[in-house]
Amino acid sequence: MATKMIESAGYISSVEAPFIKEMSEITHHMWMQGWDELNGGNISYLLDEEEVAKYINVLKPLRTINLNFPVTELAGKYFIVTGSGKYFRNVIKDPEANLGVLRVSGNGDSVEVLWGLRNGAVPTSELASHFMSHIERLKVDPTHRIVLHTHATNVIAMTFTHDLDELKFTKTLWEMCTECIVVFPDGVSVIPWIVPGSSEIGRKTANKMKDHRIVIWPHHGIFGTGSTMDSTFGLIETVEKAAIVYNLVAGKEIKQRITDQQLSDLAKAFNVTPKAGILEV
Repeated sequence: MATKMIESAGYISSVEAPFIKEMSEITHHMWMQGWDELNGGNISYLLDEEEVAKYINVLKPLRTINLNFPVTELAGKYFIVTGSGKYFRNVIKDPEANLGVLRVSGNGDSVEVLWGLRNGAVPTSELASHFMSHIERLKVDPTHRIVLHTHATNVIAMTFTHDLDELKFTKTLWEMCTECIVVFPDGVSVIPWIVPGSSEIGRKTANKMKDHRIVIWPHHGIFGTGSTMDSTFGLIETVEKAAIVYNLVAGKEIKQRITDQQLSDLAKAFNVTPKAGILEV
């Protein structure tokens, strides 16, 4: 098994792989936040072949899993992903049972399991949404690496009480915390409610990823993307913090707020370009 590989065989023990440690730590942290109950949430992380090959034998796939959606744009690329039906709280104590390192086949119609997903486990049921989002984000950001889906509690709550127009949703979030417009000047996008795990929700999400790093699934959760795990988690953390503030003040008398002019001043001060059509200045 990959975790038993020793240095004399040409590999460092795979449990020491930074990308496995990083996935184990972030899934545990997200579970501690209360965002990923039961088997909720999923992550995929685009890896470099050279880094993977230091820890895992890339020449001997364990098995092949066919895809029901072609991803020719990702042919030959490596990913570490969470498994379907796996609990985030269990990843840190048994990564090999709950995570998997995959390589997309040369024609993009299957993935090879190189490590993990023990006992016949399969990748996240949202793999279509992840792969489609990776494809679109790589077109606009060559440094893109992470797609992270989580059931951020206050963002979900906000989708029950706030208008789901994405310009209005973004404006409200920007008004909740001073630094929000700096962290996500591109705003957030919102798709209609769709059955999860489907190609349809994958396509709708990926289409929004052409212009956004955050896609909100009403009454379900949030999809976030980025070039590093820290930046992606921090992006979602900031949106969730703004949603917390909104849920605390909604329905109460608002005596003062961050104005459009102040939001514009913040954007200029931090050299970011706010999503068009929101600020009236």
